[in-house]
Amino acid sequence: MTDTAHVVRSVTVEIDAPAAVVWDVLVDFAAYPQWNPFTVVAASTLEIGSPIDLTLPAYDGSGGLFDTREFIRIVDPPRHLRYDNDGQIPGVLGSRDQWVTDLGPGRSSYVTTDTISGELADTAMELTGEWMQSGFDAVAHALKARAERVWAGRSGA
Repeated sequence: MTDTAHVVRSVTVEIDAPAAVVWDVLVDFAAYPQWNPFTVVAASTLEIGSPIDLTLPAYDGSGGLFDTREFIRIVDPPRHLRYDNDGQIPGVLGSRDQWVTDLGPGRSSYVTTDTISGELADTAMELTGEWMQSGFDAVAHALKARAERVWAGRSGA
């Protein structure tokens, strides 16, 4: 068996809100049910090594949900959040990075990636690659909309 790696990368969205506002929305896990179409529930203390419990739509399109526990690896506000599955799935390591970039006064961008590696990475990508891609793209667009609404409310725009 070979150890392969695959990266799923969302669209990059430009957001008419400062990076700090985007970050605040990104880590406001209690509000995820209001705006996040892919991670419908999330809970974490954001302490390095602590769990992040996620509820996602089923990748098989059944309309159901499933829960997963991953672990916080990087918290670098307002730029970078990383968590991974800590190898809990034999043969598959998934590591998600979410990046917020400051583009100047009142503007930022967002992109997320998930790197899938391990001896069963090919199979995992075959089963979930398209699901992750569409989910990540949906999150990027929803985060943009939510952060712009929050910023408009704070700035009086």
